[in-house]
Amino acid sequence: MSRNGGTSLVVALDIGTSKVVALIGEVAANGEVEIVGIGKNPSHGMKKGVVVNIDSTIESIHRAVEEAELMAGVNINSVFAGIAGSHISSLNSHGIVAIKDKEVTEADLERVMDAARAVAIPADQRILHVLPQEYVIDDQDGIRDPVGMAGVRLEARVHLVTGAQSAAQNIIKCVERCGLDVDDLILEQVASSYAVLEEDEKELGVCLVDIGGGTSDIAVFLNGAIQHTAVIPIAGDQVTNDIAVAVRTPTQFAEQLKIQHGSALRQLITEEEIIEVPGVGEREPRTLSTQTLASVIEPRYEELFSLILAELRRSGYAERIGGGIVLTGGSSKILGAVDLAEEIFHMPVRLGSPRKVGGLKGEVDNPIHSTGVGLLIYGARQMAAGTGSGTLVSGSSDSLWERMKGWFNGNL
Repeated sequence: MSRNGGTSLVVALDIGTSKVVALIGEVAANGEVEIVGIGKNPSHGMKKGVVVNIDSTIESIHRAVEEAELMAGVNINSVFAGIAGSHISSLNSHGIVAIKDKEVTEADLERVMDAARAVAIPADQRILHVLPQEYVIDDQDGIRDPVGMAGVRLEARVHLVTGAQSAAQNIIKCVERCGLDVDDLILEQVASSYAVLEEDEKELGVCLVDIGGGTSDIAVFLNGAIQHTAVIPIAGDQVTNDIAVAVRTPTQFAEQLKIQHGSALRQLITEEEIIEVPGVGEREPRTLSTQTLASVIEPRYEELFSLILAELRRSGYAERIGGGIVLTGGSSKILGAVDLAEEIFHMPVRLGSPRKVGGLKGEVDNPIHSTGVGLLIYGARQMAAGTGSGTLVSGSSDSLWERMKGWFNGNL
């Protein structure tokens, strides 16, 4: 639906382990996105990226959406939502078809993508994304857009992302119980890449690491296309839990200590500070030095970065990412994370914040909002391509829920 003469609205819903964020963006005729509404609420029903309490998740989504609606002054009916978790897996595939009329058409593209996605996957998994890497026409590789090109045989090399059917259904169910439709489910690190990565980085080779509350999500890009994705089940919540156990303080105070005084690299603390730590129950508060706090945090980040490096080596792309590492997500902001990552990866590392949007840019200029902003940009591009309904459009019978039930029935 149009708004203000030629603009449309798109809504992003980032349902994370630690927070739920709703962003409303106004899409101009030239495709630029301006954020006009933002709503945030702590997430209480998620664990490691998956729903563990439907009622709590519904309440968090409802509060975040309501806040965003009030700020933007609109009522929304549909969203682009993110999905993550250890149930996500991926693989590279390819399909080959004959070109019918000696010239590649959109119908040929659809057929070759169908051929590429015809792979055996576990019964409880469903394909979330079929992401094109490159096309090949009669042994000529490296083709990005083959439509209109002449040839006899068309081949597509793609990256398939699969997720647990139950995890996707639970997210959709929570959103729909808030009176909203789900336009699409997007893998969170894929969404984040739209907000924080530059095209030249994707060409040269880059690894995006989105460190959230429950999981750390990896996406490797090379030659302008996504090549590998993975999920590491270690993130900010594990660091908070380590602090809570080590210094014997409630989790909410451990989180505050991490944010306000934490460091992922002890050697960066030049002036040691003594801080007061609340006790558990009725116990008296205790004192703690920032050096001691860093000695708890550093091993967990070192373990995380070592696991990411091992995953990169396993994937075969460790020596091919000339653009280095980009850290994003709320848990990447901690002091010393970039320095420690450079020590472990032995390559350039930078902190990625959301870009490419206008409007309330200052409100989202923070790595914690990378997924939300990326979902907005993805949604705007889907709308421009005519494959997304956008928001403020009600009564769509072809909901994502119906499509997923169709996938399920079609694979029985």
